[in-house]
Amino acid sequence: MTARHLYVHVPFCRRRCTYCDFSIAVRRTIPIAEYLAGLSSEWTRVAPATTVHTVYLGGGTPSLLGGDGVAALTACLAVGRDVAEFTIEANPDDVTAAAASAWVRAGVNRLSLGAQSFDDGVLAWMHRTHDAAAIGAAVTAARRAGFANLSLDLIFALPPQLGRRLDDDLDRLLALRPEHVSLYGLTLEDHTPLGRGVSRGEVRIAPEERYEEEYLRLVERLTAEGYRFYEVSNAARPGREAVHNRAYWRLVPYLGIGPSAHSFDGASRRWNEPAYARWQARLARGEAPVAGHEFLGPEQQRLESFYLGLRTVEGVPLPEPVPPGLAGTVAGWVAAGWAEVDRPAGPGAGSAMRLRLTPPGWLRLDELAASV
Repeated sequence: MTARHLYVHVPFCRRRCTYCDFSIAVRRTIPIAEYLAGLSSEWTRVAPATTVHTVYLGGGTPSLLGGDGVAALTACLAVGRDVAEFTIEANPDDVTAAAASAWVRAGVNRLSLGAQSFDDGVLAWMHRTHDAAAIGAAVTAARRAGFANLSLDLIFALPPQLGRRLDDDLDRLLALRPEHVSLYGLTLEDHTPLGRGVSRGEVRIAPEERYEEEYLRLVERLTAEGYRFYEVSNAARPGREAVHNRAYWRLVPYLGIGPSAHSFDGASRRWNEPAYARWQARLARGEAPVAGHEFLGPEQQRLESFYLGLRTVEGVPLPEPVPPGLAGTVAGWVAAGWAEVDRPAGPGAGSAMRLRLTPPGWLRLDELAASV
């Protein structure tokens, strides 16, 4: 692998959130030494020859490793202060002064905080382990430790019966002045507590109209506050876009280690065993933990590049000349307010027109991409 972007999956959680369909391992006691032994074994097999440019600790809940655990992880992988962007996902209740300071000393320079909401009732319904007060305390601890790049997550389109006041949540988020905001619309997965609650008639999910209304309101307010949406779900202050995540959307090679982690070399993709116990057992036996792989032919690469490009503010280039069928489709999108086309202003202004989706178009991304 020549990947300069490294993803490390830390699968552990204290409990499973209502909506969660991720590959996690719920543990009362986190087996840090066992996990790091497996990670070291896998890293020995796949470590890239090139310098790692970004590291992203995702999960699960990487912050459950604590200060010493993250320091041991960076030592295990021999990455740290030379990494341009080093992100850790954290639950607010894990961000103590001691842990945050240890992360900074280990080279972590970007914190992605799973706030989700500032309503204690909503957080309890989600099965989150923190309350609203813990979010502000976490931000304070992170800032004092030296974090100058902070991202907050916010979930929208929650079940109407929760009575969540979205604008109040956004007011409290903005008061914390994060450099980056990630928005997630609540989605229904069958094999989750939420999915089972819906199937039993105990929960009503938000209708599509509410999903759209809340998303567009968030986009409008964040834009007015100086954030720039550089991708359908992500907004940042100028210069604070997530370098690591942008690699995914540009189909740049990346390396993933840990349970369920994916890797991409530019032409093929592979993924690890999703269950922590199976991942750990295979490595303990001296086996590679890879569960599957696929080769991306030219057409699949083209389709993925088109779809991922439409997720971003840069959009995608249009061929010249634009085929009549595509031209008609694009004209329909523009007329509906779902897309914009940037035309070269004159000689030397650019080699191609670019197609960019608007926020209403981003809400229809899957449908629009499939229609071309």
